[in-house]
Amino acid sequence: TAALGEETLASASFSSGSDTDGASPPPRKKHRASAAEGAGEPGASTVATGLSGVVLGFTTTSPHHQATSAIHFNRTPVNNLSGNNMQSNGEGQGQDSELSCLNSAQNGESSSAVGTHSNGVLTSTNNGNNVGAGLGSGTCVASTSSGSEVGSMKKKKRLSQSEEDVIRLIGQHLDGLGLNQTVDLLMQESGCRLEHTSATKFRNHVMEGEWDKAENDLNELRALMHSPNAIVRMKFLLLQQKYLEYLEDGKVLEALQVLRGELTPLKYNTDRIHVLSGYLMCSHAEDLRTKTEWEGKGTNSRCRLLDKLQTYLPPSVMLPPRRLQTLLRQAVELQRDRCLYHNTKLDSSLDSVTLLLDHVCSRSQFPCYTQQILTEHCNEVWFCKFSNDGTKLATGSKDTTVIIWQVDPESHQLKLLRTLEGHAYGVSYLAWSPDDTYLIACGPDDCSELWLWNVPTGELRTKMSQSHEDSLTSVAWNPDGKRFVTGGQRGQFYQCDLDGNLLDSWEGVRVQCLWCVGDGRTVLASDTHQRIRGYNFEDLTDRNIVQEDHPIMSFTVSKNGRLALLNVATQGVHLWDLQDRVLVRKYQGVTQGFYTIHSCFGGHNEDFIASGSEDHKVYIWHRRSELPIAELTGHTRTVNCVSWNPIIPGLMASASDDGTVRVWGPAPFLDTQEVDGLNGCASMTWFSRMQC
Repeated sequence: TAALGEETLASASFSSGSDTDGASPPPRKKHRASAAEGAGEPGASTVATGLSGVVLGFTTTSPHHQATSAIHFNRTPVNNLSGNNMQSNGEGQGQDSELSCLNSAQNGESSSAVGTHSNGVLTSTNNGNNVGAGLGSGTCVASTSSGSEVGSMKKKKRLSQSEEDVIRLIGQHLDGLGLNQTVDLLMQESGCRLEHTSATKFRNHVMEGEWDKAENDLNELRALMHSPNAIVRMKFLLLQQKYLEYLEDGKVLEALQVLRGELTPLKYNTDRIHVLSGYLMCSHAEDLRTKTEWEGKGTNSRCRLLDKLQTYLPPSVMLPPRRLQTLLRQAVELQRDRCLYHNTKLDSSLDSVTLLLDHVCSRSQFPCYTQQILTEHCNEVWFCKFSNDGTKLATGSKDTTVIIWQVDPESHQLKLLRTLEGHAYGVSYLAWSPDDTYLIACGPDDCSELWLWNVPTGELRTKMSQSHEDSLTSVAWNPDGKRFVTGGQRGQFYQCDLDGNLLDSWEGVRVQCLWCVGDGRTVLASDTHQRIRGYNFEDLTDRNIVQEDHPIMSFTVSKNGRLALLNVATQGVHLWDLQDRVLVRKYQGVTQGFYTIHSCFGGHNEDFIASGSEDHKVYIWHRRSELPIAELTGHTRTVNCVSWNPIIPGLMASASDDGTVRVWGPAPFLDTQEVDGLNGCASMTWFSRMQC
């Protein structure tokens, strides 16, 4: 077609306004036509199409105008459509389906409109003449009178449903940013519709407070809704807003009419109507907003109303509010949930992350690295426990002492605060009171005494011993902080007050470990029958909750009281759901014989589990993964207890028979290139391959 266009240009007569007397095109033009054929463009058919385009382009004008228009078009400088440009731009693009069109000039005027190519070609001006920039072989002449294009335009790709959904989501987001013209262009070019026209009209009427028109719009939307009852609910919400706005404006009579004549006849949610009627007694607008917990008349409350109304409309009619942001937030949360080392608070704001990269945390930010080695104990360290506020660590040892360590809030370094002495049998278990004022220390199996310390003063509040035959090896605080339960393997456990006075007792139960449930009435106790039972001190009932096949050496319960973490002899670490009474997961890797090892929940949202092991290691698992994500080495003997700081997710401590307490934290240094500042987490680096 392009070649023919140049032939026409070369052969046109500029003197008489008519065609030449049949002079044949120069050989050079023929050569270009054959070159086009060699490039895959059918010569004859292309020429015929070009001719038809030229002829059809002027069929609606008089013969004189045909000639005049042709003469004007042929005055376009041929040099601007050189053979090289035509070949380079035209090869492979000269198909009829990709032709752009030039509008013919009307009445011999010197204005020739150049159409836009399907690939986005625009016109440019050269020496005062309009020239098709890079038109090449993709240019033809079109009729402006009929408005139809000559030749078959490239057909638009039919969009799939998912593609249409994406375009609508983008359009909604851009509309929320106020880019209305961009939205209009996007919808026009894609052929999609952001929302149903009736929904748009309904939205505008609601935002403008034209309640009668909005009610009429509901009749148009009725046919588009899945639930016929939704219209009544939507109408109720509209009338409620109308009623409250009348009240705020002081139009009590109009509000009363809405209540009696419009809301009540709906016979829907009569309880709410009774509440609404009480608002008639409000003395002023501020009183109304306070009692109704309503924002008042304005854009914000109407936007909230629209959000509620939209829930009754199918998404094909009106998209859910801020749908794209919701999907992106869900994607970010899912990536964080799947990130094995994510240990920071989940920020729901999309501004806190980058959407350009997948979320991933580095092991270098996880408490896998030794920060300190505490060597003040001179014998085996049997237990360690952070206080509930995370500011202190208590450690108990075979050397008969309890050491309280202060946690520096900035550096997270631990410093010795005070030493509590006099535990003749050694200290095998510790429990902080809910307010961290008191600390109870228990001894090993042959110990019948219990020590209750006042931590701020370092004074012994009470030393309790019911009988020399007792074995007080475990203790748990009641949530009120005024009572505690204690017991051992001699066959009974007690409930006592802060002065050690006996309040209740349960006979015939050999207790291995205890825990008080948040209801303040129930105590969980693992016993020698390889089970955990719940004991209610108020109605004196008990029930079986967990049954294992091997001895339960210790257990702890999550903050929400739903999950229990058990160290089971010869089996390892098991996770139980206390509500459903089912075994959730068995964690692999740990070596657990018949030593008492205490594991713990930890990290942000208690997403992680840590336990000591008889193979001298500390094992860490993600709660949803049975395989360990970290094996921490450094101790030289059995690790008896691990405690995760409840406030500082990146701080953990472990106590061992080697006489040391190790404090674990993130890597002591980070390469700045490894830190993804936008994500807040480092990307996976060589740190993840380091041996701890």
